[in-house]
Amino acid sequence: MSDRVILVTGSSRGIGAATATRFAARGDRVVFNSASSVQAGERLAAQTPNSIYVQASIGVPGDAERLVAEVLNRLGRLDVLVNNAATTSVIDHRDLAAASLEVWRQIFEVNVFGTWAMSVAAMDALRATKGSIVNVSSIAGIRQTGSSIPYATSKAALNHLTTLLAKVVGPEVRVNAVAPGLVDTEWTAQWDAVRRHVQTVAPLRRSATPEDVAAAIESLVDNAYVTGQILAVDGGLSLMQ
Repeated sequence: MSDRVILVTGSSRGIGAATATRFAARGDRVVFNSASSVQAGERLAAQTPNSIYVQASIGVPGDAERLVAEVLNRLGRLDVLVNNAATTSVIDHRDLAAASLEVWRQIFEVNVFGTWAMSVAAMDALRATKGSIVNVSSIAGIRQTGSSIPYATSKAALNHLTTLLAKVVGPEVRVNAVAPGLVDTEWTAQWDAVRRHVQTVAPLRRSATPEDVAAAIESLVDNAYVTGQILAVDGGLSLMQ
């Protein structure tokens, strides 16, 4: 078993679960987390060696600090923070009225402000271990696409946050991001038209699996000479649009 501790927010399913279980399989100690899917998170932790579960909602003031404090109290250190927790609203980009300020606030509270709060709360512990942060962004933050304009804009902000943070926390801490395209999860199960488009247009002719994204996250954690990068994990789709 490794001494390394990996915290993956929003890891009761999808990309987060695949990432946490991937690191656990390597012998790392892993922290599963979710805002509301408590039973699923506890079940995953019970089934996964060297892991624990901590409930916290990063969009709630104070929860980021509480989550990091509990990880340090129970496991003694923190080496990697994967900021995966996110939310969205599916809104046609042309429907400007539906993208109300309340929608913008809800999305930014988690995707941007919550990620910032987690990163700041974890920074001292990560500096102590010369650790790293990997943010889970989206190609919606790079291209003019995504489930809604507020969501896409939040991911663009997250990309810029990633590069700005990387500039100021090195050399002790590295900060990178992955930017997936369409990923086959419960969240996107009904997105058949989008999936057909990806299968037709993307050079690799398929959408991603959560494991594809988890592998990219692992590569950014492992490479000690990479920081401030946004890695597109989209089967080449962004090359074609």
